[in-house]
Amino acid sequence: MLSDQKPKVSSKIKDAEEILEKIQKYMLDEKPYLEEKLTIVQLSEVFQIPYYVLSQVINEKLNQNFFDFVNTYRVNEAKEKLCNPKYDHYTILGIALECGFNSKASFNRIFKIKTSETPSQFKNSHQKLVSTV
Repeated sequence: MLSDQKPKVSSKIKDAEEILEKIQKYMLDEKPYLEEKLTIVQLSEVFQIPYYVLSQVINEKLNQNFFDFVNTYRVNEAKEKLCNPKYDHYTILGIALECGFNSKASFNRIFKIKTSETPSQFKNSHQKLVSTV
């Protein structure tokens, strides 16, 4: 083995699929991602699972880290709010903060990575779709 290669650790977590389903259901039902300071430790305490097990489940089953996992929910929440006329009086920053982001810059950057559009572009393109229907 070359010195710059790390040995691949293949540790299969018992019930990883079940753990993931519980986490995803909790995220959808309770929306803990709306809390900007949500940590993997807090989430692990809810499920009484060590944080490193939770991290490994998310990494192995979803091929993403904890922050990407949480930000996916935040972006989806933001997309819903950007499309909902009830939130038309909110600024982009207001929606970002409502969805758990702590700054407009991080919101814009993450939103664009996840959707290939800025929040403003997304909102404008959605409004055009609605007005043509």
